[in-house]
Amino acid sequence: MSIDLAPGRSGALRVRHPVLVAAGGAGYGNELLEIVGDQTPAAIVTRSVTRDARPGNRPPRMAALPDGLLSSIGLQNPGLDAVLRRQSVRWAASTVPIVVSICGDTVEDIAALARALEMQPDIAGIELNLAGRDRGRTAAPMGHDVATAEVATVAARAATELPLIVKLPADVPDARAVARAVAAAGADAISAIAPLPALALAHDRRRAYLGTAYGGLSGPAVKPVGLRVVYEISQVVHVPVIGIGGISALGDVLDYLDAGATAVGMATAALADPFLPGRLGDDLLDWCAGHGIDDLRELSGSALPARRDRGRRRRDR
Repeated sequence: MSIDLAPGRSGALRVRHPVLVAAGGAGYGNELLEIVGDQTPAAIVTRSVTRDARPGNRPPRMAALPDGLLSSIGLQNPGLDAVLRRQSVRWAASTVPIVVSICGDTVEDIAALARALEMQPDIAGIELNLAGRDRGRTAAPMGHDVATAEVATVAARAATELPLIVKLPADVPDARAVARAVAAAGADAISAIAPLPALALAHDRRRAYLGTAYGGLSGPAVKPVGLRVVYEISQVVHVPVIGIGGISALGDVLDYLDAGATAVGMATAALADPFLPGRLGDDLLDWCAGHGIDDLRELSGSALPARRDRGRRRRDR
């Protein structure tokens, strides 16, 4: 019942169930692993790290909304070298695969980050966060431009043989085109989506609530957007797709799998309940056993136009 998130890498990122902790849901992972015991997520994607230390955005940086969380943390982190010094020993002791999320504003930054992680024996993979703003060309997020996303992926792929997951922004203008480009450039898997740009007003309605005005919306409100992007890109690429956005129950996991995902990632709900990713993974395996499913690939894509004949025995859920 295990799944391979990087089929072209000879099982280098094989996980026991399809529920991961997405970037931002567990920091660098070690605190979550210390408390969950045997109820572990399939893998943990760390918060994004950059080449040099960054202070993050000015406060306030988070706002709780009725259907989600609006946040503007920024890329606050001490830089890759400091992260590795502080975290790598504990990563080495983990039985849960650790995927390090990286973000850069130039192709050179991305290549340097990937090259440094290639030298770390206890890293299971890399997630390339395409939210970084391209200082070299458009000044827009790298994931918004097909050519820039492709070049960024080529740079990471050339620097490492580790499994490479490329993460798409929520507001990418043409998700299909970007997905095709990064898959052709060497991505082993694609994750989607990052939080959706959004705005909340202060209580007096005279200004934006967050210090940066805009933030990233996550949680239940973005699930339809995440499903749409997964539905689109899973029809045009042949690499695994990791669906992210608004997952907090088994039904959400099944929806993403039906829409074409191979696995799912959860962050906002994991912040509230660190046990939830592992519990949902176990619940999914129990659900499969109860429905006579012995291969998780049977769950992926039953709602896609060309694959509606699949998964019919599951409609009684």
